Amino acid sequence: MKTIHTDWNELAEKALRGQPLTMEEGLSVLEAEDKELLAIMNSAYKVRHHHYGNKVKLNLIINAKSGLCPEDCGYCSQSIVSKAPISKYPLLEKETLIEGARKALEMKVGTYCIVASGKGPTSKELDQVIEAVREIKAEMPLKICACLGILTEDQAVRLKEAGVDRYNHNLNTSRRHFPSITTTHTYEDRQETVQKAKAAGMSPCSGCIIGMGETNEEIVEMAYALRELEADSIPVNFLNPIPGTPLEGQKGLNPRQCLKVLALMRFMNPSKEIRIAGGRELNLRSLQALGLYAANSIFVGDYLTTAGQEASEDHRMIEDLGFEIEICAL
Repeated sequence: MKTIHTDWNELAEKALRGQPLTMEEGLSVLEAEDKELLAIMNSAYKVRHHHYGNKVKLNLIINAKSGLCPEDCGYCSQSIVSKAPISKYPLLEKETLIEGARKALEMKVGTYCIVASGKGPTSKELDQVIEAVREIKAEMPLKICACLGILTEDQAVRLKEAGVDRYNHNLNTSRRHFPSITTTHTYEDRQETVQKAKAAGMSPCSGCIIGMGETNEEIVEMAYALRELEADSIPVNFLNPIPGTPLEGQKGLNPRQCLKVLALMRFMNPSKEIRIAGGRELNLRSLQALGLYAANSIFVGDYLTTAGQEASEDHRMIEDLGFEIEICAL
């Protein structure tokens, strides 16, 4: 028998007071009947609007280094266990990273995300990213997010000094489900990298991937863990089961369930930037726009090894909602 909580406004009021949902309340969001969906999204929107109004933040990823990764993450086409036919290349040259930032600015993007595969950056790779970041920050009003894997304390400090605003390292899944997804590093390794980024003065960014065989209880646990981590930005990815990866046969998500996850993340992390990330187009499909009633941030353009929809379509979606793109001004 499913636990259903029908007073969604009460959950919104609780979130606005800064109080976390109980496990039972979190499950009630995820397990609610679909007829409750619009009421849930309306309550999530009250929380979102209180903190962010109708502004939408745009983010763009550049896949700065593709493949060549020794990690065995089951969801990833770039991992050592993946047989996916992807492009593989070392870290892009500084000029290419800078040109990507210029394109991001043209697309009304506020945060430019430099993402590199691998367990962590080499000294040469770190130097290359730092040089690019310094030039981007001197030329453009962009926030820079780096996602380079596991960091040392010194690497985190150097990135901050170069001008990196935010560091991303996702928890990805719940602590207990983690070993079934990745074995070459631990859940604690990921937590520690986020803490090192935070200690260095960078804004911590950490999120999850939904659809990897986790239970609803584990999704609620993820929401709790991200709250405890005090991540400023929470990317919510929905699995794209890429052929050639260990999770290629994973059953797809339905868009209504994805919306309930976004609402849960908003209730549990009311003042944080909730970003609809990878798998948005595939999993939310025709309901993508509804996701912005809970989330206040999306990625535009392509993802790491999968294509996204045209940025112009995202701009139109935001305009059709009556929402407004938040232009970055540093």
